[in-house]
Amino acid sequence: MQIEQQDTRVELVYGEDEAKYLLRDAAEIKALFRALLGHRGLLGARSIPGGHNFITALIEADEQRGILLDASTDPLQNERIAQSNALDCVTQLDRVRIQFLLENHALVVEDGKAGFRAPFPHTVLRLQRREFFRLQTPLTSARKVVCRFPLPLGNGRTHEVELSILDISRGGVAIAVPPGGVALEQGAVFEDCTLLLPDTPPVSTRLTIRNLFRITRPNGVELLRIGCAFADLSASAGDAIQRYVLRMERERNARERGLI
Repeated sequence: MQIEQQDTRVELVYGEDEAKYLLRDAAEIKALFRALLGHRGLLGARSIPGGHNFITALIEADEQRGILLDASTDPLQNERIAQSNALDCVTQLDRVRIQFLLENHALVVEDGKAGFRAPFPHTVLRLQRREFFRLQTPLTSARKVVCRFPLPLGNGRTHEVELSILDISRGGVAIAVPPGGVALEQGAVFEDCTLLLPDTPPVSTRLTIRNLFRITRPNGVELLRIGCAFADLSASAGDAIQRYVLRMERERNARERGLI
């Protein structure tokens, strides 16, 4: 999915591999939000424009009143978010990735608590295939996951760098790129990329950029996030990635249960 903005309008552009997982029926969308409400999970939200990231929760999904999200604990950040044109929200339900865009949101105070109220979205992306489960990768530990990526320098020249992988699935990766002086665009194909996964042999692949946008980390550092799909990935490489994702997920579940 790619986010495009024209003046105050924000539009979502989906690739062919994503469009078939798009919900458009209003009744289905409302039923999904009722399920999310019962799940009581957290959502990651990002304001557009501005790129202010915050963690929130779904507080209400009412047929008439619409959606209510919990606000940030920072009042100044809430004001900046309220002035944005849309909120790009991502969560999971039963390990299925749910992504939607909230527009016409407003900062409200109800029952003494701040929140953002918005109408139900017109569309919701629900990536329900098992291989689309994305593993959030560690960024600061010895088990950091990186990709050797040939960044373009112009005139056909490239410079291979090791870039942090933000998340990974059987279908692709999201990579963090320093934004300065890098010319990247949707649809660009990069040969000879190598994934370096802990306790896994190097995985060679070709990557196609599906979407890209700027993000601001909590420390204020800006990065370019590029979502890439694997192209012509061999069966053995795909199996290696899937084994890594499942192994990390089992370890995470074991840590949560206090077993390790």
